[in-house]
Amino acid sequence: MTLTKQDFSAGLPPPSELGIAGMDSSRGKEKAVLESLAGGDPFGSVEPVKKPSGRLIMHSMAMLGREFCYAVEAAFVTPVLLSVGLPKSLYSLVWLISPILGFVLQPVVGSASDHCTSGWGKRRPYILALGILMLLGMALYLNGDMMISALIPERGKQRTWAIVITMLGVVLFDFAADFIDGPIKAYLFDVCSHQDKEKGLHYHALLTGLGGALGYLTGAMDWGNSVLGRFLGSEFQVMFIIAALVFLICLTVHLCSIPEAPLRDDSTETKLLLKVDGSSKYGSIESVNNGYLKPGYAEKKTLSELGKSTETPQTQVQTRMTLKCLLKALLSMPSHYRCLCISHLIGWTAFLSNMLFFTDFMGQIVYHGNPYAPHNSTAYLTYERGVEIGCWGMCINAISSSLYSYLQKALLPYIGLKGLYFIGYLLFGIGTGFIGLFPKVYSTLALCSLFGVMSSTLYTVPFNLIAEYHREEESQKEQNGREAEATGRGKGIDCAALTCMVQLAQIIVGVGLGFLVSAAGSVIVVVICASAVALTGCCFVAFFVQYVE
Repeated sequence: MTLTKQDFSAGLPPPSELGIAGMDSSRGKEKAVLESLAGGDPFGSVEPVKKPSGRLIMHSMAMLGREFCYAVEAAFVTPVLLSVGLPKSLYSLVWLISPILGFVLQPVVGSASDHCTSGWGKRRPYILALGILMLLGMALYLNGDMMISALIPERGKQRTWAIVITMLGVVLFDFAADFIDGPIKAYLFDVCSHQDKEKGLHYHALLTGLGGALGYLTGAMDWGNSVLGRFLGSEFQVMFIIAALVFLICLTVHLCSIPEAPLRDDSTETKLLLKVDGSSKYGSIESVNNGYLKPGYAEKKTLSELGKSTETPQTQVQTRMTLKCLLKALLSMPSHYRCLCISHLIGWTAFLSNMLFFTDFMGQIVYHGNPYAPHNSTAYLTYERGVEIGCWGMCINAISSSLYSYLQKALLPYIGLKGLYFIGYLLFGIGTGFIGLFPKVYSTLALCSLFGVMSSTLYTVPFNLIAEYHREEESQKEQNGREAEATGRGKGIDCAALTCMVQLAQIIVGVGLGFLVSAAGSVIVVVICASAVALTGCCFVAFFVQYVE
């Protein structure tokens, strides 16, 4: 479905009823001054200047560091959990806590960053805090066993505390790594022009694939028998040092990439008197509208006139942020945003279904190994060999994602965002279907390249559509004049609403696929389901997601 400018115009709220106290001759001037002091979009209606490609690459370095750490987690978290003796009954708990927290709190953090008045900018304080939490979580799950052994002498308590600390580290790392994507995307949207947003998203996908490939290759090396491994104690400590250094360098480069203008605080320049509106619009916090005024406010006065006015209980600034208000805002999102979120949920459900079980699929189905056989048996060693080859398949996926993100820029003028979105889902659905029907080693590895097409699509196209929606709404605001009310959505909450679909997909996969595997008695059902979901997503992307002409 194509979304025209008329559709956007019809969907925009009516002009607010603006009243300015003062003389008629100065009304226009005071209105312009006060709106500039309201502290909404730090760039106002002015298009940000074009950014050099080097700055956009620096901005994308955070995605390289994040994906590098993700790859390290994928390679080592299961051996770490097994080494500390985590009971099988707690496995699902470890993987479900983080996405549940992320799904609930992601919009809260996104909206909070829309209203952050830090002198360092709206997004960077949140990115720095989440980066520190990622490092802390990684330190706990890779070094928890060693730390507990050094701190607790009693062997009976060591195992219990090692399990607790390792689980805490995994949950904390996943929580922060999932969360950080939203503020990074919103930071890009805040400081870049529309063309630079598209270019920046392609660089994000390119360096995401590169980071994943480097992480998988680093994890595949035998660090335990190296000089560093013998010095530090084990390969887990070596990987922590390497991953922490890579992430710190990438995060520092990212935070220094593009200056971010702080959100201006109107408390010292002007006071806005708002009357509480009963309804909460999508992306709004009570009656605060990302720095713009919602309809229904009573008056707006200059500092010289505030002494003559009297505030009533109905006129006050509402800045309190509640989960209930935020849920109302999300439920009332415009239909084109809702359809985009649903398509993103379908895509990530298909992608995660395949990726989380892929190495196990290689070991059991492709190589005919048995993970439950004795560890010195041929069946178990064959399974381990299949898992190793599966890791190389994940590496092919990461490299393919990086290459396809560059190819997307060349394809975009010819097939548009709709074509890119549709092709990503279609190729992934066909590829996983063939893998399920013909589970052979070389064909499976070759088809892993199609996983990268889907990965790159999920990391770029939905956010490009968000940028298109914002640009069209801003264009309509300019056409209707500055008195037209803003739509009430900040870029942070839009990105957060989209990103929390990833957490919802993790919850669906974590809860549902275990039952499917148990019922079918084989992990091949996972690949078939991933293919079916992706092909369903093709239809949704083609007929329900709206595209701007």
